[in-house]
Amino acid sequence: MAEKQYDWASIAKNPKFVELHRKKTTFLVGWWVFSTVFYFLLPIGAAYAPGLFKIKILGRINFGYLFALSQFFVSWGIAMYYAHVANKDFDRLTRELVDELK
Repeated sequence: MAEKQYDWASIAKNPKFVELHRKKTTFLVGWWVFSTVFYFLLPIGAAYAPGLFKIKILGRINFGYLFALSQFFVSWGIAMYYAHVANKDFDRLTRELVDELK
């Protein structure tokens, strides 16, 4: 059985592919910038605002511990949001593109 040959240059110019690529790039770059800034706020905040990070919240738990722990939850939240957007938009656009190429 011969494998189907694709014209990758024309696929790259296809409006559906261009839209998919633009949407994914915008989504990923935006959330990458947010997560990088959020990640570096911990060491920068601990270095330049140690008083803020020492504020007691609950018993021995201070703001610094909660901020560090929040990075896990933010990462999981971004991952779940990406899965939601991918299932809703990216997969639909991919299906439309593949159906058009058949």
